[in-house]
Amino acid sequence: MRALAIRHFEAGGLGNLEPVLRERGYAVTLIDASEASVSTAAREPWDLVVVLGSEDAVYEEHDYIAPELELVRERLDHGAPMLGICFGAQIMAAALGGSVHRGASGSEIGFIAVEPSEDGLSSPLRHIAGVPVCEWHGDTFSLPVSLTSLASTERYGNQAFALGRTAFAVQFHPEITREMFARWVDDGLDSLASEGIDPEELRAQAERHIGAASEASRRMFGEFLDGLQPTTTAAAGNEPTTR
Repeated sequence: MRALAIRHFEAGGLGNLEPVLRERGYAVTLIDASEASVSTAAREPWDLVVVLGSEDAVYEEHDYIAPELELVRERLDHGAPMLGICFGAQIMAAALGGSVHRGASGSEIGFIAVEPSEDGLSSPLRHIAGVPVCEWHGDTFSLPVSLTSLASTERYGNQAFALGRTAFAVQFHPEITREMFARWVDDGLDSLASEGIDPEELRAQAERHIGAASEASRRMFGEFLDGLQPTTTAAAGNEPTTR
């Protein structure tokens, strides 16, 4: 089985989710988002596509946005397995007819309790109930009327959604590792200062919560993978593969 992960900045990889994929027999390909790389990837058959976080916004003009949105939309239209994380969740929402915009309640950064809804507790999200997980975003999204949010925080009501059993999207960062979070804090000192966020408090939060968050995230992602039914990938211009 073949999994594609689309990365949008150097410190934004698969983190602790990559071992979960490899344990289940996936060969993992990681690409850095660009118009050429995403357009090329869209012609390949993948058993799973993971769209990772980004320092860019879905509504901004970057060369990779249009081809990535098209890749996501085509997979969703055909029920091909997808996981979206932060920016990935936002671009999935946009592909389904929702909107992405700057969050009116400000940035959400740190280890925060995400509360699954009743439906969310019947999904892989049940594993993160009561476990503060990593949030790092300033944008949020709305969902089309056909979909409902599966989780929320005090600031934002849309933290996760699913489309059947094959598409799963979360606003938070289940992939985060201790090393990744430390890098994000170090690289973001100026922006954190502008928002009045204490980097030492973030480091303390990570020390308290990242172990439990990582384990809960691995269980959540593993349950999603294990629940995938045999599906046909929908890479344009290629013969489909089955899982």
